[in-house]
Amino acid sequence: MPTVKVTRDDWLRGAQRALAESGVSGVSVEPIAKQLGVTRGSFYWYFKDREALLVGALELWESEETIGFIEELAPIAEPLARLQTLFREALTGDLIAGLEPAIVAHASDPVVRVVLERVTTRRLDYLTDLFAQLGLDPAAARRQAVATYAAYLGWIELRRAAPDIAPETKGSGPLVEPALDHLLRLLTP
Repeated sequence: MPTVKVTRDDWLRGAQRALAESGVSGVSVEPIAKQLGVTRGSFYWYFKDREALLVGALELWESEETIGFIEELAPIAEPLARLQTLFREALTGDLIAGLEPAIVAHASDPVVRVVLERVTTRRLDYLTDLFAQLGLDPAAARRQAVATYAAYLGWIELRRAAPDIAPETKGSGPLVEPALDHLLRLLTP
């Protein structure tokens, strides 16, 4: 019987899926090992304990969904085009469905809180800078950034909680584009 080779990244993705499906308590070594088709012993090649797995999964989310995402937008010179691209991509894509709402829902967990605070700070600072580049004074740019980020969080939570009631929030389709266009008009100066 062939041996299954599982990487650190496989464990991190498994932890992210567990977090999206069951919250922080769902990030448990035994079920993730079963999902990956390996024994729990392979876990210890990569992680000291369950908390290290959770931290790694959260840091991977931070790296891909904030740091990497912002870097991908850098080549777009025009701030409005960058903002529109950011918002469209953020609202229509999910690396792992429900991951971000699950992370936000567990903001009181001390491990989650540290990463979530870093991500929120970085995202709000980035949005504030974009709105300042669009001509808003610093205080107005910050207010607009907070309102925009709140709209983003509401959209992804609505997509997670009620996708059939609000099909305008579901990835792509004939209802999504007009809803996104409307939201962008409301949120951009």
